[in-house]
Amino acid sequence: MKAQILDISGKKIKEITTDLFEEPIREDIIYKIVEAEKIKHASAPRLYAGMDRSASGRIRRKRHSWKAGYGRGMSRIPRKTMWRRGTQFSWVGAIIPSAKGGRRAHPPKGLGRIKKINKKELKKALFSALTYSNSITELKKKYSSLQDKEIKELKLPIIIEDKILKLNTKDFLNALKNILKEFYPVAIQEKSKRAGIGKLRGRKYKKNAGALFVISKTENIKIKGIEIVKTNELSVSDLADNGARLVFFTEKAIKDLEDIKNRKETQVSLTSQPSLLKEKKQ
Repeated sequence: MKAQILDISGKKIKEITTDLFEEPIREDIIYKIVEAEKIKHASAPRLYAGMDRSASGRIRRKRHSWKAGYGRGMSRIPRKTMWRRGTQFSWVGAIIPSAKGGRRAHPPKGLGRIKKINKKELKKALFSALTYSNSITELKKKYSSLQDKEIKELKLPIIIEDKILKLNTKDFLNALKNILKEFYPVAIQEKSKRAGIGKLRGRKYKKNAGALFVISKTENIKIKGIEIVKTNELSVSDLADNGARLVFFTEKAIKDLEDIKNRKETQVSLTSQPSLLKEKKQ
């Protein structure tokens, strides 16, 4: 297919031919890989939950010692000191599952991938997700503010000249305004404080999806409000988690992705992290 490259003012400067966005959309494989790339179990507790106590089993196990637990009719479990009066102590069991406020006995683990992924299947899902994110119909399903609008001026995929990476934050955001026009608010991530008791449970803030800006592995930029990912760290979840995402590409990023697509399977390896196919280190 033919794709146009835009300058920082939003005008077309040239056209390129690429086959990156011609992979058939396989939502079943995309969903499977997105689930497999999750590294936190849905029911896993917070790390060290129930373990952040002062109790560490410091009660002495020595006989005839004034601070020992022997002769007091106490079970030998980790305890924390509530008060001390002379040689008398008030200890309360802690940390272990049978104690109040202790850890869970055998909780779901929150680290590591839940499922393993086949290399060919991951590669197919990645380029299927690129086509998926290039669909205006799917974008409307993801962004509720676009559902009632007619998207005619926005032509996908959005490929921007590499010059945009040399701009400061203000000029960078102005360039996005020139390209997206009325759809610019969709691209910016907004962070807000959550209402309700969720603030006490490790999810005080919430933010919208916003746009994803894909750059080459040799390029660098950091812009507040825009999620930026390099091609060698790109994952299916970045592109299609909970629906198709609005994605921008640089010229070099397109070339990197074409190299990955044309690379032989023997040159592809996976890491333990939920990221894209990475090159083997020589």
